[in-house]
Amino acid sequence: MSLALTLYRLQQIDSRLSKVTTRLAAIQSTLENNAELKAASRKLDAAKLALREAEKVLKSAEVESASQRIKLEMAEASLYSGRIQSPKELQDLEKDIASLKRHLGALEDLQLEGMISVETCRAERELAQKEFEAVQGKVISENATLQTEQLTLQKEADTLNAQRQAVLPAIDAATLSMYDSLLQKRSGQAVSQVIENACDTCGSSLTPGYAQSVRTSNQLVHCPMCGRILYSN
Repeated sequence: MSLALTLYRLQQIDSRLSKVTTRLAAIQSTLENNAELKAASRKLDAAKLALREAEKVLKSAEVESASQRIKLEMAEASLYSGRIQSPKELQDLEKDIASLKRHLGALEDLQLEGMISVETCRAERELAQKEFEAVQGKVISENATLQTEQLTLQKEADTLNAQRQAVLPAIDAATLSMYDSLLQKRSGQAVSQVIENACDTCGSSLTPGYAQSVRTSNQLVHCPMCGRILYSN
């Protein structure tokens, strides 16, 4: 197989792969950018964030309450241990215990509020999750045709990529680099077929001798007008 024919086949694969990839991107954008689904997703994200924040507040209240209980238990242990004999020290300790109890009560109230908040946020998160799944199901149903097309195109893309990998070993690095450069410069078409002694892409006429060299030369021949690699069967 000539190098020009190999590049021409690569060009055919790349052209189709480009179209398939572009269409897949458009389908994915349509599926992802559904306004109703985006709104449901934002609501779910907000509910998840609110739950995390409520759980943090509750955890903090639980830690503070536990620490306060330890302080209270230690103070009460000292009060009833019999080690403190001074009436003033006992009176001060009783005041401290009373203060610790009041503070503990306030912390326990906060802890209870935190538990209620977590339960509320959890219920809102679950509701938002169900709403998101319902909208997602609706969008999937509405876009069933698109998803079928997406699956078909993805299979084609996998096949094209496999074909591309099979062709590449027959092309040396320098030639492949030149091909890729032309692909970028020439609107995704680096190779052009010669039809009736003319470049089929830019339309430039070729002399009979030049056209013959495209068919017979072992070297790559370029269109004198657009610079694309020429191929003739």
